[in-house]
Amino acid sequence: MNSISNQAPMELGKQSKYESTYNPDKLFAIPRSIKRAEIGITGALPFFGVDVWNHYEVSWLTPRGVPRVAMATIVVPCASPNVIESKSMKLYFNTFNNTRFEEQAEVERIAALDLSRCAGAAVAVTLEPLERASALRIGMPEGTSIDEQDVVIDHFTVDPQVLTTHDEHVSETLYSNLLKSNCLVTGQPDWGTVSIAYEGPRIDRAGLLKYVVSFRDHEEFHEQCVERIFKDIQAHCAPARLTVSARYTRRGGIDINPIRGSEPVQHVSNIRLIRQ
Repeated sequence: MNSISNQAPMELGKQSKYESTYNPDKLFAIPRSIKRAEIGITGALPFFGVDVWNHYEVSWLTPRGVPRVAMATIVVPCASPNVIESKSMKLYFNTFNNTRFEEQAEVERIAALDLSRCAGAAVAVTLEPLERASALRIGMPEGTSIDEQDVVIDHFTVDPQVLTTHDEHVSETLYSNLLKSNCLVTGQPDWGTVSIAYEGPRIDRAGLLKYVVSFRDHEEFHEQCVERIFKDIQAHCAPARLTVSARYTRRGGIDINPIRGSEPVQHVSNIRLIRQ
């Protein structure tokens, strides 16, 4: 058993009681430090960034009992001491379903306060009514895909030693749709697209593809995988500038999209990909 799954009362992997009236106690925090220590992060963070959550199943009642539905965008700073367990996030928002609120702004305010308390830092919550959903378009990853490299892959254990560089200095963005890892607690597969934007010695694309695919049997949460990828590329490729981001497919009505960069994140793109 891993150190996280031993921490009750985590909801992941358990049969849960679904409540439909407001209950902030459904939220469960997981310290980021537990997994960061495994990759050598024990002091100041070597990156900046956020985790962008999209929740597509948010509903509440008006004072007259009429249901409202919306999509929520939740932005959690990576400097927060905790991540929020994903199933607890779903159970928490379910408690809004039969709760009456004066207006949408009240839902946003209460959710932001509760999620900030759980994460240990200021969390932003924005609700988008479905009537404005046309603004949430589906796009393609920026940059160049590495998925058609002619490689032979014979193991699926994370292996940063396959990361190598060439003498040429470049500035480019590479991406792969082949990222797959497994949930640290339930073992369920997590599917994602990972993007690497960097400046520095040219990263060997065949080696990078092998590295991405080496996560296939790896068990970590989304945020932890992205931080591991950032640290490994930083250590083995020594880029002058690096941003690693991943967009994962949704589970339980929620998708999670971590971004980690060597420089402060000035703009957070939340354009959904085709699998989201």
